[in-house]
Amino acid sequence: MRIAIYGAGSLGTVLGAYLAKAGIAVDLYSRNEAHVRALNDNGATVVGKVELKTEVHASLPSDMDGFYDCIFLLTKQLENQKVAAFLKPFLAENGMLCTMQNGLPEPLLMEILGNDRVCGCAVGWGATLLGPGVVELTSEADALHFNLGLPTAGREERLGEIAEILGHMGPVTIEQNFIGARYSKLLINAAFSGTATVLGSTFGRIAQDRKARRIAQLVMKECLDTAKARGIRIEPVQGKDIAKLFDYHSSFKRLISYALIPLAMKKHASLKPSMLQDIEKGKPCEVDAINGALAEEARKVGVPTPTNDLVIEVIHRIESGELKPQWDNLGLFSK
Repeated sequence: MRIAIYGAGSLGTVLGAYLAKAGIAVDLYSRNEAHVRALNDNGATVVGKVELKTEVHASLPSDMDGFYDCIFLLTKQLENQKVAAFLKPFLAENGMLCTMQNGLPEPLLMEILGNDRVCGCAVGWGATLLGPGVVELTSEADALHFNLGLPTAGREERLGEIAEILGHMGPVTIEQNFIGARYSKLLINAAFSGTATVLGSTFGRIAQDRKARRIAQLVMKECLDTAKARGIRIEPVQGKDIAKLFDYHSSFKRLISYALIPLAMKKHASLKPSMLQDIEKGKPCEVDAINGALAEEARKVGVPTPTNDLVIEVIHRIESGELKPQWDNLGLFSK
C-alpha cells in the first residue's frame, strides 16, 4: 500500500515516526516548511513519554503526486471541505481516507469523497510540536490506542489493512459501533480539551483542581445525556466503560464519578489540548468542531448543555482577544 499522512503536525509526526521505525513506507505532508525541512534533514524526533528518532520522508502539499491507497488525515477540521477536495485526485480508486480528527468529521468527508472511501479513527493520546522536527508525546506509551471504524459497511477488508498499519504503533480496536467510539472521544475532548483551553492548562491540572474538575464533569454529563437521547451506546475507552463510570443520577454516584476523574486522566496528565496550542500560536481553534459538535447534537434531541455552551462562549472570547486562556477564567463558571 502507498500511504500518506496529511497534516503531519504533532500527532502526524509521532505516527509517521512509529511507522517509519517499523519499516513502513509513508509520506508525511505538512504546510510548515521549516518542519518539513527539519524532518528531511534530521529525521523525526519524539521526546517526552518515549524517546524515538528516525528518518522520515516529508514534503509540502504542493509536491504531492500519484495515488495513495491510504491517507491518514490529521489537519484541523476548519478547512475539511477544501482539504478533501484537494486530496480527492490523489486517493486511489480503491483507496481510503482515514480521518483521525476530533469531533464528527466523517459526514462532510463522505459527501466529497464517497461513502465507501472514508473511515474514521478516534485517537486516544496527545502530543505537542516543540519545534521543527521535534514533537513531545504527552500521553503514556501504554495509552497509544486507536479505535477504528466504518461509517457505512462494505470496506471491512481495507479497514483491516489500515488496522494492521496502525498496529505498528499501538493496539487497534475495530469498532462495530463506530458512532459510539466517536462519542467516547467527543466526551473526553469536549470536557477536558475545552476546559483546559479555557483555563490555559493541562488535562492533569483540570483533573486535580476541584472546581475545574466539576466543569469537566458537567460537560461529560451533558455528552452522556445527549448520547442517551440519541440512542447511542458510548463505547469503552482502553477497556474502561466510561458511561458506566461517569454517568450519574444520584448525588452519591455523582461523587463517585467526580472522584474517579483524576485516576482516569492519570496517563494523560501532561496533555496540552491542541485547541490551546492553536490559540497560543494565534490560530483559530477547533472549538466549533468539538464542543460545537456536542452542542449541535444536543440541540437535535432537546438536551440542554449550559456548561458546554459556556465553554464555547469563553473560547470564542479568547479567540477574539477579549479574554486570555488563564486560570482566572474559572470565575466565569458558577458551579
